[in-house]
Amino acid sequence: MKNFYVLPELPYGFKDLEPILSEEQLKIHYEKHHNAYVKNANDLLEKLDKVHEEGREVDLRAWEKAFSFNVNGHLLHSLFWESMTPEKKSGEPGKKLGELIKDNFGGIEKFKKEFMQTAMTVEGSGWAALTQCPKTGRLLLMQIEKHNMNCYAGFKMLLVMDAFEHAYYIDYKNEKGKFFEAFWKIVNWEAAEKRLDNEY
Repeated sequence: MKNFYVLPELPYGFKDLEPILSEEQLKIHYEKHHNAYVKNANDLLEKLDKVHEEGREVDLRAWEKAFSFNVNGHLLHSLFWESMTPEKKSGEPGKKLGELIKDNFGGIEKFKKEFMQTAMTVEGSGWAALTQCPKTGRLLLMQIEKHNMNCYAGFKMLLVMDAFEHAYYIDYKNEKGKFFEAFWKIVNWEAAEKRLDNEY
């Protein structure tokens, strides 16, 4: 039996990230946009299965491009929901992550500034991510265009922020910088620390 992707449950209610993200903003982002990536990825898998069953050839270049966009859209959104928490639970980075941020960026404020710059300078639509290199242990920022360009293979993603317009437009219109600033009030540092320790 072949498995398919499933839209994960949100780790909080639709109203729980207010006033940073409204119920309407979160609901549309989750139910419409994220759900579409899950559906599209599954449709592509079914198409591939059918082609293989019938012994036909598939246009792999087109299929792989479409699949990487949609499956990464699903996986990044799944990480995005987990990267946020209600404001009262956000807090500060844990000891281990905090020390790594200080060692690699010079402190939390310098890290936030570079993370914001990463998000603000995405060409078109994309993501900002805090990652860890599996070889050096360094924390590095990753600027992902769309869902699937400029990714570092094998890097562990600790924290991601959606810089697509659909992530903030209902609440912030064209002032994406205001959303990026507000994001720090709902960052789930505990989840980022768990990913650092391979528990997430």
